[in-house]
Amino acid sequence: MYKETNQRSIVKGISWRIVATSTTIVIVYVFFGRLDLAIAAGMIETVLKVALYWLHERAWFKIHWGKKKIEPFNLWFTGLPLSGKTTIADKVYEELEKLHIPLERIDAKDIRDLIPDIGFTREDRNRHMHRVGFLIQKLQKNSISTVASFVSPYKESRKAIRDMVTNNIIVHIKADIETCKQRDYKGVYEKALKGELQNFSGINDVYEEPQHAEIVIDTEITTADDAAKTIVKYIKKHYVK
Repeated sequence: MYKETNQRSIVKGISWRIVATSTTIVIVYVFFGRLDLAIAAGMIETVLKVALYWLHERAWFKIHWGKKKIEPFNLWFTGLPLSGKTTIADKVYEELEKLHIPLERIDAKDIRDLIPDIGFTREDRNRHMHRVGFLIQKLQKNSISTVASFVSPYKESRKAIRDMVTNNIIVHIKADIETCKQRDYKGVYEKALKGELQNFSGINDVYEEPQHAEIVIDTEITTADDAAKTIVKYIKKHYVK
């Protein structure tokens, strides 16, 4: 979360006092008709009330009554390759940032760029998911929520993430194989069908659809923008009230 600094409190106090002091000067001048008296009263009031405002702000900063902590959450986007996970997750991240939530974006490609020797067998993927879960755990300990997008095709690896992190929200991005093939600007489905890529989810490896996803988005009937609105609405309802 964000901490109010002394400098910010002082600037806020000064900006408010400019407005308030101007009002005081006008009132005194109207009643007494003396500009020197009006300016003097305004200056004295300014010095005293800036100091009092700063003390008032600092005192309330230490009082926890009335504050509500935003519990960190993890939005876990799962679906077939090119189902639309990354596109929708990016849009959701951009919208949630506007709420000033401490937030990080985690995508499968970025993690694999950092750790390029990760394999694609079931064992390799499950081990990799534990690494990602550990990373999210560390972020959540610092009150940082996450928007993560991974194919995560196996039910046991998704269960591991759910067990490891707090407030895990599975977002299943649905699209059938034929639709994903049509979106295949990378040519990965074609390579998988030719046998050039092994352990490719949906072609020569399984994708086990989540049975208990909190949110299900069918990208064949829902646009990316509408999907993002649905997901952000869910977060606002359950975590940012």
